[in-house]
Amino acid sequence: MPGSTDGTEAAGLRPLLFSIAYGMTGSVGDAEDIVQDAFLGLTRAHRAGTAIADLKPYLTTTVTRLGINHLGSARVRRETYVGEWLPEPVVVSVDRHGPAEHAELADSLSMAFLVLLESLSPMERAVFVLREVFEYGYPEVARFTGKSEVNCRQIFSRARQRVAAGAKAPDSAPPPERRAESEELARRFFEAAEGGDMDALLGMLAPDAVLYGDGGGRTRTIGKPVTEPRLGAQLLVGGFRLGRGLGASLRPVLVNGRPGVVWQDAEGRVISVIELDIADGVVQAIRSVSNPDKLRHLGPVSDVALLPGK
Repeated sequence: MPGSTDGTEAAGLRPLLFSIAYGMTGSVGDAEDIVQDAFLGLTRAHRAGTAIADLKPYLTTTVTRLGINHLGSARVRRETYVGEWLPEPVVVSVDRHGPAEHAELADSLSMAFLVLLESLSPMERAVFVLREVFEYGYPEVARFTGKSEVNCRQIFSRARQRVAAGAKAPDSAPPPERRAESEELARRFFEAAEGGDMDALLGMLAPDAVLYGDGGGRTRTIGKPVTEPRLGAQLLVGGFRLGRGLGASLRPVLVNGRPGVVWQDAEGRVISVIELDIADGVVQAIRSVSNPDKLRHLGPVSDVALLPGK
C-alpha cells in the first residue's frame, strides 16, 4: 500500500489527472473512471514492491495511456451516436466554486474546442492535449505517450493543422477583465429568452450564430444544428415557455469556463445544461446538452424532456 506521504501527494495530483483525462475524452464520467483506474494501478504497483521515484510523471503516463486505450473503443460508439455529439459539461458556480477534481480544468477546454478534438486520432488527441493545453515539453509528451520526441513533434503539427482547419474562429476564454461583461450579457440573454423578448434576443445574437443540441436520441431536442439565428431564438423561447408552465427554472453557472445555465424542473432535477460562446459582445453559439447520460454527474436528472420509451 502507498505510504501516507505518497497518498497525500497522489491525492493532490487528482485535479490535474482529471483535467488531462477529461481533455482526452470529453466525458466527466470516463475521466473519473480513468483517474480511479490509475490510482488502483498505483496501489497494485506498491503492493508488488515497485519503487516509484516520482509519482507525477508515473500517474500522468498511466492516465495518458489509459485515455488513449479508451478513445480507441469510444470512437466506435461516437460513430453510431444519434444526433449532434457534445462533451459532458463541467459545471461550476458563477463564483468559480466547484468540485476539487475540476479545479485545474483549463478554460481552453470549452465545448467548442473539445468538439474539434473529435477529428483527431487517439494518439493525436493525447499529444495535442498534453502539448497545447497543458504545455508539456516534447520530452515529457514522449515519455507519457511512449513515442519518440521526433514523432511527437510530427503528430502535434498534424493535429494542430486539423484542429485549425475545423475551427470557425479562435476559441479562447475571455480575459479576466471581460468575464463580468460576458456573464452580464449571458444574464440578459437568458432573461430575454425566458421572457420571450425576441427583439432583445436577436440583438444579442451574431448574424451567423448557431444553436446546437445533444439529446443522444433520448430527449426532445433539435436533430441538427440550427444556423438561422431567428429560428434558434424561437426554439429557445418556445422551450423555456413550456418549461415555465411546468415550474422549470434557470440557474446561472459556468460551463467549461463559459457563461451558461442549468435548466432544472420544479423538483430541482436537471433538464439540460446550456453554454454560450460569447465574442465581440454577442453570442456566437449556443450549446445545449440534454442527454441524461451526460448529466448524471450533476445530480438527479429530470424526465420531463425524455422521449417515450427512453
